[in-house]
Amino acid sequence: MMSQHGHYEFLVMPFSLTNAPAAFMDLKNRVFHEYLDQFVVVFIDDILVYSRTEEDHDRHLRLVLQTLLENQLYAKLSKCEFWIREVVFLGHVVSSEGIKVDPKKVEAIVNWKQPTSVTEIRSFLGLAGYYRRFVSGFSKVAAPLTKLLQKGVKYEWSDARQQAFEKLKEALINAPVLTQPVSGKEFVVYSDASYVGLGCVLMQEGRVVAYASRQLKVHEKNYPTHDIELATVVFALKIWRHY
Repeated sequence: MMSQHGHYEFLVMPFSLTNAPAAFMDLKNRVFHEYLDQFVVVFIDDILVYSRTEEDHDRHLRLVLQTLLENQLYAKLSKCEFWIREVVFLGHVVSSEGIKVDPKKVEAIVNWKQPTSVTEIRSFLGLAGYYRRFVSGFSKVAAPLTKLLQKGVKYEWSDARQQAFEKLKEALINAPVLTQPVSGKEFVVYSDASYVGLGCVLMQEGRVVAYASRQLKVHEKNYPTHDIELATVVFALKIWRHY
């Protein structure tokens, strides 16, 4: 801290500042740069360390803890978990079997009562949509509900909307375990299109990595069949380009 006429800066990051999470995330990304996506994943105040073998995990943990020490970053022991086979992270359960939906989040969706307003519809679709990668044809199933979000559409709860509401719940209850993709191995994309929406599946070695779907845009409803089919392929390649 400088003189009373100079520049002041925080020596410790205070709570409640808007840019505090972003600054902290940036710091950890720089600190763990050489380990990211090798055996470390960081998200704000969470650090995940993953390994294929116990020997690797022992080495990885030592590297991460040593890196924290060298950069004067501290982890609270009571909030740490070591040597676990399964971890809940960002609403997902990650294990050697693959990735599945967090049962606690699904429970909240299952217990959701029938929406009575557009705001409640938006909230439900927001939570359910977070897990759309687990639901085949999510956009098509949710179409009767998403239509209520459009301007000028009168709020009316019909049988079709009740069915869509229940079907989304059921789909999330029975959501499959998705495989964690392996870099360097071949991917296969299956796509399907109709005048309701686009749908596609990303697979690797016969196991599902993710589902994706969306409704047709207004101008796409005028496309001939082969153009809609091609639009699905383009959609899939864009959203999964990072693979």
